[in-house]
Amino acid sequence: MDDGGDLAGPELARAVLDAALSRRREAARAPRRPGTGQGRGKRLRGYSGPGPDPRDPQLFGAMLERLVKARGWEKPKAEATVFGTWEKVVGPDIAAHSRPMRLEGGVLTVEAESTAWATQLRLLAATLLRKIAGEVGHNVVTRLNIHGPAAPSWSRGPRRVEGRGPRDTYG
Repeated sequence: MDDGGDLAGPELARAVLDAALSRRREAARAPRRPGTGQGRGKRLRGYSGPGPDPRDPQLFGAMLERLVKARGWEKPKAEATVFGTWEKVVGPDIAAHSRPMRLEGGVLTVEAESTAWATQLRLLAATLLRKIAGEVGHNVVTRLNIHGPAAPSWSRGPRRVEGRGPRDTYG
């Protein structure tokens, strides 16, 4: 039998199908032993019976979890969980005043709605890291980078004046 190394696509599928059909024909021509037929003598051991069977319908969540584990998608899944369930991860109060921006190399960048909330979140950074690790797993988020809102840019416009411009009037 050809190993199919030089076949691809439909040719490979046809070769596999032909090999399976030839095995089935050979098995049909082979003499059967007495007592192993359908409905007479002892039953063949196998998957028949009332117990669980790998061919049984599986729960979708369990199948998806096995697929994620087999493909090595645990870390991307955990990273997506941080963004998708931010309110559940950090709580509704903190989520109402902050949002995650990006996660790169274990560093989660969080934007607070004001500089006061940014300061508060910096004080709660250790607690937030523990909550995140408890929800999505350890070593997904190793550090928090918390900053306040972006101030408007005064560097362009028709009435731009050279000089220092506004200082700490926003945020």
